[in-house]
Amino acid sequence: MSSHPARIALAAGGTGGHLFPAVALARELVGRGHQVSVLTDPRGAAFDTGIQVRSVPATRLTGGLLAKLTGGLQLARGVLASIWHLKRDRIELLVGFGGYPSVAPVLAAKISGVPVILHEQNAVLGRANARLAPYARLIASSFAEVEGLGKHAKALTGNPVRAEAVAARNTPYTPSAEDTPFELLVFGGSQGARIFSDVVPAACALLPEGLRARLRVTQQARPEDLNETADAYRTLGVQAEVASFFQDLPQRMATSHLVIARAGASTIAEALVIGRPAVLVPYPHAMDDHQTANARAVDNAGGAWMMPQPAFTPEALAGRLETLLTLPGCAAKVAATAYDLGRPDAASRLAEAAESVLADEQSLPHAALRSITP
Repeated sequence: MSSHPARIALAAGGTGGHLFPAVALARELVGRGHQVSVLTDPRGAAFDTGIQVRSVPATRLTGGLLAKLTGGLQLARGVLASIWHLKRDRIELLVGFGGYPSVAPVLAAKISGVPVILHEQNAVLGRANARLAPYARLIASSFAEVEGLGKHAKALTGNPVRAEAVAARNTPYTPSAEDTPFELLVFGGSQGARIFSDVVPAACALLPEGLRARLRVTQQARPEDLNETADAYRTLGVQAEVASFFQDLPQRMATSHLVIARAGASTIAEALVIGRPAVLVPYPHAMDDHQTANARAVDNAGGAWMMPQPAFTPEALAGRLETLLTLPGCAAKVAATAYDLGRPDAASRLAEAAESVLADEQSLPHAALRSITP
């Protein structure tokens, strides 16, 4: 453990999936007396996190030659800006959360002699983390097995989640008994997912009328799909709340009997911490198909059901819903397994890993001596 309060920077992309774990770690580190700042792209700078945020230029090196040259210049700007922030804030450790916005800060840390920890959210080592891994003292993971991790030094910490999700863990799962409402929560990212608007109402339509009458649906949909989706449920006589965004998603998850969602790392981490059964539909175009790896890992452990998008049909989903509506113990069993798999202390575990690296850094001459002693 670090023997003194340290100055730590976190590098994360500006989407909720990357930023929420970084903010959870930041709050844990601040609670331990450390000074923390977050280096992120302009999207993340718009979030009101309560943590000091530094905006850094970021880009993907994709496309044709001109695009790559332009991207290279933007990356160089990001590295220079990150070096400036690291020097100005006298940063002693950088924790990178993957994704292309973390590349410039990690390269800047390497140039500046600042030790690096990488956190991998997914069950497949991301491309950015794979390229940055040689610069890291340690790679922390959310899953016990991470494809592509190889022989890098690693620590299983779990994926830090929002404080609201940890608080929601105190809400026990209560199975939906016969003739009582069955709360169904459906969401697919910050803008929803078209396939959920297509498939879920159609699946509800295939249920026997008595089962369908028990459904209470809360569904996130794209703005352009809101009216059509709400009308579909209204026609079926299903009580539904349809919106493009829910600010209180962890609380809604806590009151649900079943979650239907994509298989992003943060979504899975929150469902497990809260202890809710889920049907996970991996986004098929995700980089390196990491969502399929995420969903498969949880499915194999018994904490969710994976339904690949081609198999996510109204008929298949209706069959799953009918089973869960008529056999509530089935959902309760998966909820209990999910709860056991959850890591509400992930932020604490990751903070301890950071403090361990800091402690090693403080005793570097002794550590170096030990490393060359037979």
